[in-house]
Amino acid sequence: MTAPNHARPPRKLFCVLSPRSLPYARHAFESLLTRCLEPVDLTLITDEEADKAAIAETLEGIGPSGPHRWRVHCKRDADERAADFYSGFPGIAAFRDGHPCWRKITDPPLFAGDGEEMIVLDPDLYFPNFFTFEPTPETGLALMWQRPSCLLPHEVVMAAYEASVPLAHHVDIGVAQLHNRLDLAWLERLIRTLGGQRLPRKMHVEAIVWAALAMRMGGGYLDARRWACWRNAQWKRVAVKAGVSGPTILAAEDFGSMKCFHGGGVAKWWIPDRIAAGGFAPPEVIGERTALQPFVPLPRQAYESTQRRKVLARRLGYYRLFAAQA
Repeated sequence: MTAPNHARPPRKLFCVLSPRSLPYARHAFESLLTRCLEPVDLTLITDEEADKAAIAETLEGIGPSGPHRWRVHCKRDADERAADFYSGFPGIAAFRDGHPCWRKITDPPLFAGDGEEMIVLDPDLYFPNFFTFEPTPETGLALMWQRPSCLLPHEVVMAAYEASVPLAHHVDIGVAQLHNRLDLAWLERLIRTLGGQRLPRKMHVEAIVWAALAMRMGGGYLDARRWACWRNAQWKRVAVKAGVSGPTILAAEDFGSMKCFHGGGVAKWWIPDRIAAGGFAPPEVIGERTALQPFVPLPRQAYESTQRRKVLARRLGYYRLFAAQA
């Protein structure tokens, strides 16, 4: 194994989470802190003071060694900073109090210095190998790539199109890398355009905002071979219906080539089961840096074509058949 390079400045990581995610999130943090080959400075942001204590206890139990640092803040800590940081931006301030997932966009800047790197992580990640993060674009945004798309609710997407807001396709928000230079005036206008305080309190609104940010800021997708997103493909849905276990289905994923796996949906609950069964191969070293792939626009015509197929699938009963599978 290549020794960690402690001489590098720490990578600035942020994660917004609830203690309810700890059954799988603890594996995200443990794999991160034991396999990252460069020092990390991890800021965790949660809800209540009691939640802060529960998360801190979990991190203390992992006991990260060497150069890694971490801290936990509750929403009250963030609120105090937001009162100044988002003064004059009432739309962003209100957005923070919408769905908790939306705070992945608004809260990391509260704890980062001006222009500082921000690598925003979902709690449902897993790092199967020794790895390094990719360079964070100096002026753009790096996101994971997924197939096909998770942009919804429909009315919010259409509000963006009606206002001629370009959106990126294949956006996955398991990992986002950028610097703390968000154009707050633009973000305020975007949130108002999408619906402002009338926005439905749905977690996927976050993906719409990231998709708009991608087209606004530039940058690109992280290499999908190294930064892999779970896709609940048709054969996997059929396998679950047939009684195949989640950890068995995960065996089809090429974990040996991954730096990071985003187990969105049901897959995040299978990771702990597979770990408990000793189902992962010993970690290898994947330290090389990979280039970003340019963002792919999602034109309105392409989006509406996808929606028509979903409507047809709903009429044919597809979603009733697989309703239990996220």
